[in-house]
Amino acid sequence: MFAWYGHLRANERRAFWSCKAGYALDAMDTQFLSFVIPALIATWGLTKGEAGLIGTVTLLTSALGGWVAGILSDRVGRVRTLQITIVWFAVFTLACAFAQNFTQLLVARGLMGLGFGGEWTAGAVLMGEVIRARDRGKAVGMVQAGWAIGWAVSAGLYALVFSLLPTELAWRALFALGILPAPFVIFIRRLVEEPELHRLAKQRERETHTTHSFMEIFGADMWLTTLRTALLATGAQGGYYAITTWLPTYLKTQQHLSVVGTSGYLAVIIVGSYAGYLCGAWLSDRVGRKLAFITYALASMVIALAYTHVTLDNTLLLILGFPLGFFASGIFSGMGAFMSELFPTRIRGSGQGFCYNFGRAVGAAFPFLIGLVAQKMALGAAIGAFAACAYGVVILAALTLPETRGAKLKY
Repeated sequence: MFAWYGHLRANERRAFWSCKAGYALDAMDTQFLSFVIPALIATWGLTKGEAGLIGTVTLLTSALGGWVAGILSDRVGRVRTLQITIVWFAVFTLACAFAQNFTQLLVARGLMGLGFGGEWTAGAVLMGEVIRARDRGKAVGMVQAGWAIGWAVSAGLYALVFSLLPTELAWRALFALGILPAPFVIFIRRLVEEPELHRLAKQRERETHTTHSFMEIFGADMWLTTLRTALLATGAQGGYYAITTWLPTYLKTQQHLSVVGTSGYLAVIIVGSYAGYLCGAWLSDRVGRKLAFITYALASMVIALAYTHVTLDNTLLLILGFPLGFFASGIFSGMGAFMSELFPTRIRGSGQGFCYNFGRAVGAAFPFLIGLVAQKMALGAAIGAFAACAYGVVILAALTLPETRGAKLKY
């Protein structure tokens, strides 16, 4: 699983660690909101609907940010776009600390989302082009695993800050720590090089006086790939949001389990997520991208149905937290490498940015739709139905897309 790292050249290692650390810091800043919502409700008297709107706006603007960053990475370069997105989300996370009311926080968080969504796109394209074909899935998947690390750091900082400061100051201090990723850009600027594949592509464009448009991903030879890849991303993210948004509420209100939301339960899910990312990364290179997606989708479907149709106690819930994190998060490991291999270099950022973030935008609607349907049927049944449909879409999309394991990247 890790032997490939020893074969990397110095510039490849720097790219790997810059992308992994960047994604972890992205996750850290993004996850702060989930921990401070109770403090915001207590301090400002927000309704749950207003608190939820902040999260929804962040997801929607992150989708827009991912699309823009994809186009930008094709125009100005992968490394420069990565720098811009990291500074962007760090600065606007800091801005959240100075918000004086709900509207200001909503705007600051929405602007932060632009960088949050863009960072994944730039980093995934950069890693996809830097690492050799046979190890691409493992390397890009391990970068994706940085999300679990950032999530854990966010939880640790929350526990520390809220134990030292009163609630009305603690949430501001936590957001203020979001500026910490900004200096990391200095490291990227000085030590990380633009992928040779992208440099050669840009040189060819200059020599032939050709330009390429974002709309090429919808061209006659690419539109079907774009559509199916977007559906793959929609299913994976829709299933993830369906489970992670409503499952805690279901377990608390309908199964009356007290361990939900505790640090122990959260820790088990985070550890499971990291393990799932690593195994998914290895599996995508071992058995292929398609089989890895199908395996994780089937397992995620089974876990979702088990949670919503089996009577659980606190002990069993803790145990099931590991496979829940493992499969629901690990399914994303192969996406960066797979999308890099599906799109040619000249539009790789545009293709990845659009497909992944189209999935994020549509998937963000799943929590709302589940809440709507749950007014007519049991919440557990609604969660299970939406999750099953979402992962069914993943399986269908994976079956229709070509296998790309070990593929040489196209111009």
